Amino acid sequence: MTFEIAEGVLNINCTAIMTTAMAAVLLLIGYFVKSKAEFLNKYCIPAPVVGGFIFMFITFIGHTTGTFGFKFDTYFQSPFMLAFFTCVGFGASFALLAKGGALLVIYWLCAGVISIFQNVIGIGVGKAVGLEAPYALLASAISMIGGHGAAGAYGQTFADMGYTAGVEVGAAAATFGLISGVLLGGPLARKLIVKYDLKPDASEDYITDLDKINASTGEKLSSLDVIKNVTALLVAMAVGTMVSGFIGKLIGMSFPSYVGAMFVAVIFRNLNESLHLYRFDFALMDGIGDVMLALYLSIALMSLKLWDLLGLLGGVLMVVLCQVIFMALISYFVVFRILGSNYDAAVMCAGLCGHGLGATPTAIVNMTAVKDRYGMSRKAFMIVPIVGAFLVDIIYQPQTIAFIKFFVAGFNG
Repeated sequence: MTFEIAEGVLNINCTAIMTTAMAAVLLLIGYFVKSKAEFLNKYCIPAPVVGGFIFMFITFIGHTTGTFGFKFDTYFQSPFMLAFFTCVGFGASFALLAKGGALLVIYWLCAGVISIFQNVIGIGVGKAVGLEAPYALLASAISMIGGHGAAGAYGQTFADMGYTAGVEVGAAAATFGLISGVLLGGPLARKLIVKYDLKPDASEDYITDLDKINASTGEKLSSLDVIKNVTALLVAMAVGTMVSGFIGKLIGMSFPSYVGAMFVAVIFRNLNESLHLYRFDFALMDGIGDVMLALYLSIALMSLKLWDLLGLLGGVLMVVLCQVIFMALISYFVVFRILGSNYDAAVMCAGLCGHGLGATPTAIVNMTAVKDRYGMSRKAFMIVPIVGAFLVDIIYQPQTIAFIKFFVAGFNG
């Protein structure tokens, strides 16, 4: 960590290790605050969100007063997320994947259709309030489904076309969506669970109940057992990254590395059950996954620039507000019923709010908060990441480009 004073502003530069350490401390602060505020537990607000939000407001004060600012090296974000999804894969079985196959297709179609409606809402509301089409679309599926990456890319494209505020509008809309998604998902799922008295699927216990499986051995893991489990995790991450790269070249588009790692982990886990290559411990892998996800989100939130929201003015703000309201209504009244009106459906709706307004990690942390309070849904934890990370792009990308070409003159994407 280094300190520099430039033009009266204290600039605090944090290395990757210092950034991670600060994220861990904020995570503990989040758990402490959550333990003291019952409403945070009641409405399934994740601990990383609590700690991250506290720090976001601190950095916002520094920015608005012009007294101090932080610069973070977020190098470890990607490895943390890769490790988490690999742990998710190790917690799955072929039997469960086959059981949820039809549900995956249904959820994928729901997410894809929602992305179309997001663009319809953006154009419709934009026209009603006199907002130019590029800015309306930046506040629609581009930033809601695509997140900060897509918002930045399309925002720069629009800026080059003469819409000078494109980058700022995209960043602001994506930030608003991410914050909204992480605040909406847990409470919405809780409302459904409580209203319909939903319970986790007990029929999955024989496959996925981690505590029961580990309790059945009653044996303490040796250090060598731990090393073997961690080695399997690292190898699956490495091989999965290679697989994702190969698939990306094959299909001619970006393919998330953690999706490949998740599938490789599924294969590793099921092969090991047949060949008994090493003593796989479910609780250990699940614990590692929880830590990796929490650290990832803590880093992501603490490094968010809350002042980006200052770009949400007038018509853009109206569009993103309508997007959040639409997501809440369609998840609660429509998607929940389409997915089966059961516990899995409620958890998946929490995930949908996450990646439908922010990003796939937001979806996972929403579902994790629900899981910690009400119980596991293995279907949700396998289906939502696959759809949010990749499959929804098959529908979202082409239809968004079609909207842009139809409503934005001079676009040649």
